[in-house]
Amino acid sequence: MSGEREPVPHYVSPEPFDPYSVEAMTPGQIKYASAGPRTLMWLRFRRHKLAVISAIFLLLAYGSTLFTEILSPYGLNSRNSAFILAPPQAVHLFHEGEFIGPFVYGLEYRLNLETMRREYEVDRNKPQPIRFFCTGDQYRFWGMFEARLHLMCPAEGGTLYVLGTDRLGRDMLSRVLYGARISLTIGLIGVAISLALGMILGGIAGYYGGMPDSIIQRLIEILRSFPELPLWMALSAALPVDWSPLLIYFGITLILGMLDWTGLARSVRSKLMALREEDFCTAAELMGASPARVIGRHMLPNFLSHIIASATLSVPSMILGETALSFLGLGLRPPITSWGVLLSEAQNINVVVLYPWLLLPVVPVILVVLAFNFFGDGLRDAADPYS
Repeated sequence: MSGEREPVPHYVSPEPFDPYSVEAMTPGQIKYASAGPRTLMWLRFRRHKLAVISAIFLLLAYGSTLFTEILSPYGLNSRNSAFILAPPQAVHLFHEGEFIGPFVYGLEYRLNLETMRREYEVDRNKPQPIRFFCTGDQYRFWGMFEARLHLMCPAEGGTLYVLGTDRLGRDMLSRVLYGARISLTIGLIGVAISLALGMILGGIAGYYGGMPDSIIQRLIEILRSFPELPLWMALSAALPVDWSPLLIYFGITLILGMLDWTGLARSVRSKLMALREEDFCTAAELMGASPARVIGRHMLPNFLSHIIASATLSVPSMILGETALSFLGLGLRPPITSWGVLLSEAQNINVVVLYPWLLLPVVPVILVVLAFNFFGDGLRDAADPYS
């Protein structure tokens, strides 16, 4: 009707935009906000690219110890007296412009009567193709059954010394691979011993306090007052000479583990002293939980990620400790083969100058130690709830 006025629309002011509302979040932000502690730790760890690469490298390194016999071109004790202290043979793909696949050039030597040294020359007229998944030296796989399968082998009647040979004509690459099994596992076993001692003694000191805490703290101070390497050397030298190689291995592992628990014990003690006053610990005690259950079921899981990161950073010190002791002749001894035992042959500076490839076992030591450090840094950052 002409006399009636049209209704004025009611204006409703829009609600203020909340950037933290669920509607404003992307799917990735929603996933991150609703993730649990383990998922958050994994998401933070993935952003540490160097730590991820180190984790993959360590996984491959430890995985290779399961198939050492197959990966090695030669057996552990296989020797060729015709190629003593032979230099490394480079791997090539092309011969005179023609692609023929992976191969090495043969070596020929002559005895220099003036210097009484073997001098090797590369024979570029005789390429020796590398065979893969082939039959080679016989071995007992994990000491259980006989086998002859190798990932790569030299050509028939040829040689394959990618890292050269030692003073007995043994392939250095094969010995480095066999040494990895000892050097890598001794770090894990030593850390397991150190972890158990650190968590038990640190847990007792942090939970009970008082006299147990004072006794454990004084013990830690006494152990830390001794220089680490001389103490390792003294205890290693005290091992009986007539012990078998297996007992020497476990003796060195026990020494490394029992002297490296002090730092972890202090860390566990400080964490438990802060957690024992929390409400959930008091509630567990009022419900009748034993101290062992309160520590193991309620306290330790709250900083388990920190313990894992600390243990990861302790493995390199174990590997370096075994390498140093074996290098000085106080650790593992032949016939056990480790990276430290291999490096003991390069103690003489004259040998290093004449045969520098004897120092090549130090390369995997450096790579593994760096990988563990980067991996531990990534785990520590990922486990930090304030990161």
